[in-house]
Amino acid sequence: MFMYLNGQYICEEEAVIPVFDHGFMYGLGLFETFRVYNGHPFLLDDHLSRLNDGLKEMNIEKSFGREEVVSIIQSLLDKNNIKNAYIRWNVSAGNGMIGLQTEPYIEPNTIVYIKSLPEANGMVEKTGQIVTIPRNTPEGAFRLKSHHFFNNILAKREIGTDVTIEGIFLTKEGYVAEGITSNLFWVIEGVLYTPSLQTGILNGITRQFVLKLAEQMGLEIKEGLFPLDMLAEAEEVFATNSIQEIIPIKRVNAYDYKGIEGGIVAVLHKEYRIHSKQLWSVKELGG
Repeated sequence: MFMYLNGQYICEEEAVIPVFDHGFMYGLGLFETFRVYNGHPFLLDDHLSRLNDGLKEMNIEKSFGREEVVSIIQSLLDKNNIKNAYIRWNVSAGNGMIGLQTEPYIEPNTIVYIKSLPEANGMVEKTGQIVTIPRNTPEGAFRLKSHHFFNNILAKREIGTDVTIEGIFLTKEGYVAEGITSNLFWVIEGVLYTPSLQTGILNGITRQFVLKLAEQMGLEIKEGLFPLDMLAEAEEVFATNSIQEIIPIKRVNAYDYKGIEGGIVAVLHKEYRIHSKQLWSVKELGG
């Protein structure tokens, strides 16, 4: 596969970054993962907005606009002869001396990974499992989609390699937080619940999109700090992320749910599929 590295399209095997890159040395880097549907990068503007905000937070002097990014993505699609793809847009701080740096990073490394995906189809049901390690708190005021993933890796080790299991974090106080690589929702008597950003979770782009869809459907939505035993009352539970979209959960530990048969998750997925080949931003919903 061809990938993009600092203005060049190269084979994956040829890609290298310097050992003094502070993304490697100190974890100063950010990434966005998103899906391309038949050539269209879904909700790209929202992903770029979050990325650019994070770059400012990390003092990395770089920003990306739609035109530049679409051009690079289209070139990668063409060179790899694919239309449906997983994209990871990665920005690493760039070179620095040994030691922590307070000055801005002015020459970051931009790396774009691509992987072919099959054309999007129906939903894939999973089982949820509460992990024992608590969700760590963000490094700053809010969680960035950064290179700091060891908490996620420890949780993944708990559940193992089974891709049909979605590990679910609680905060150290015992509140439901998020999946290892997803946000979490559940339905009780027609009300849609999701953990608040106060829990320290990532404000996922698909999370934001689903909340907007639910609002347009007229659903009552509650965000807050919710204990684990609240899941015992739920009829539907589902997770979201930009690659797996909307993921029905049929069980979390001893609690059983409707899974793929859930009425609200089915409607949300149908609406998701309608918009996935055309929208650039959540703001475009409803005109």
